[in-house]
Amino acid sequence: MKILKTIILSLTVITCSVFVSCNDSKSYAELLTDENHACNAFLADQRVENEIPADSVFEIGEDAPYYRIDEEGNLYMQVLDAGDPNDKAEYDDLIYFRFMRLNLSDLYFYGEDAVSWNGNADNMASSPTSFRFQNYTLSSSSQYGVGIQAPLNFLGIGCRVNIVIKSQYGMTEELAYVIPFLYNIRYFRPQT
Repeated sequence: MKILKTIILSLTVITCSVFVSCNDSKSYAELLTDENHACNAFLADQRVENEIPADSVFEIGEDAPYYRIDEEGNLYMQVLDAGDPNDKAEYDDLIYFRFMRLNLSDLYFYGEDAVSWNGNADNMASSPTSFRFQNYTLSSSSQYGVGIQAPLNFLGIGCRVNIVIKSQYGMTEELAYVIPFLYNIRYFRPQT
């Protein structure tokens, strides 16, 4: 009888701990709220323009503003180098890119000392990362989300940007995690 009570008590403790752990998880709406807070906290320390310049002439450099480049506020771009204005990407062009990214949620919740940049920009020996511009029917392009390609709608090949990408416009495999990232990206054509 004592063993049965111990088993029942153990199962009760396990069941309660499962319910408590389930209640600790956040809803999708709460995750989206956290994402907005993380992005807003980062952008609060930046100069932000809510529209693309009418003449499409962007300020360039480390002190340039972050331009909101979509209506919903999921993408904000700072132009570090505008690239070649005579070499614009066209539909289905093969584009290579190198990037580093920073998790803005971790930055918001844990501070600068707890986060680091990661990506493929520091390792030129790694396999090339590429997409077919605006051809989202290919998984090799759609896997990165629309945010990665967005700067090429405005800038030439060879451009380098910092871009805030909220999860809805980010990598498809990370969509459910609702994590915004700050990317530093440079775009290239294939070497011939």
